[in-house]
Amino acid sequence: MASSQPLKGIELIDCAKANAQQGIATAAQLCGYEGDLNSFSRELKQACQNIGVEVKELSDLITDQQMMKQGMGIEIAPDTPSEL
Repeated sequence: MASSQPLKGIELIDCAKANAQQGIATAAQLCGYEGDLNSFSRELKQACQNIGVEVKELSDLITDQQMMKQGMGIEIAPDTPSEL
């Protein structure tokens, strides 16, 4: 569900991170920035700087766990739960 107003701070970071795999246009819209990608990017970078995280682009927020769930990596696990 899209925010009715542009998100700021940690709320913006959380929303952007949750929607990063869908692309910048979708993430911006869901975070309340409609089609204003420049404002979205600027506010996201500022919010990340405020908590001491350097983000150059939206994809920097995608975690390894998110990539694994989308099949963007390999999973190493036993064949059965009893074979640890």
